[in-house]
Amino acid sequence: MSYKILEGKKGIIFGALDEQSIAWKTAESVSDAGGVFVLTNAPVAMRMGTINNLAKKTGSKVITSDATKMEDLNQLIDKAQEILESKIDFVLHSIGMSVNVRKGKHYTNLNHDWMTKGWDVSAVSFHKLLQLLYNKDAMNKWGSIVALSYMAAQRVFPNYNDMADNKAYLESVARSFGYFFGKEKKVRVNTISQSPTPTTAGKGVKGFDGFVSYAEKMSPLGNATAEECADYTVTLFSDLTRKVTLQNLFHDGGFSNVGVS
Repeated sequence: MSYKILEGKKGIIFGALDEQSIAWKTAESVSDAGGVFVLTNAPVAMRMGTINNLAKKTGSKVITSDATKMEDLNQLIDKAQEILESKIDFVLHSIGMSVNVRKGKHYTNLNHDWMTKGWDVSAVSFHKLLQLLYNKDAMNKWGSIVALSYMAAQRVFPNYNDMADNKAYLESVARSFGYFFGKEKKVRVNTISQSPTPTTAGKGVKGFDGFVSYAEKMSPLGNATAEECADYTVTLFSDLTRKVTLQNLFHDGGFSNVGVS
């Protein structure tokens, strides 16, 4: 069921790789809710994915941008405002990568150059994005910025490896920068801690199927799907959640508060 709660809202969605990705589902839900947006991803992701199909479906423009590069982000924000013909109402940061996970490095024997690269892509990119949006005064009042996280930022999931550290840093950036964005700009900044979701990136984590099945059994409502996360994100972009900020919001069927099931 679709409600047009984003009618007139304009934004940027990072990280839609393919139909399995949460960013892709969010773009579809935002479009259904009346929002318009530009899509963006890194050059390598543009080659790997099918983002142009999503752009065609939602009537959106695609801007290639490496979120680790300030120059790229600066140009993205300017170009997005030019295309949208306004400041920005909402932003989704759905970016994450660990070379150590891809290469099968154990947490006790990490390659720290790879660790730094993953941290830059997954977490520091969020600070870079917020810093530019803030200093360029690119967000409309009562705008909303959301980044996707995972519970491994607080709890031990050994095979999640250095991505757990990246997500913990991401959540800290959201709180710290969110304070200034709220105080000075009246803009909300939150993270969503989503159930383990079978995206292309998620399935690259060793033992991922075990994450999913365990969480499904432990969660009173079962795991939240990518589509359900997308719909939840829409509510955070809407005017219905104007006073929700600095939060890490668990969207996991109740898993985060269950001891024994």
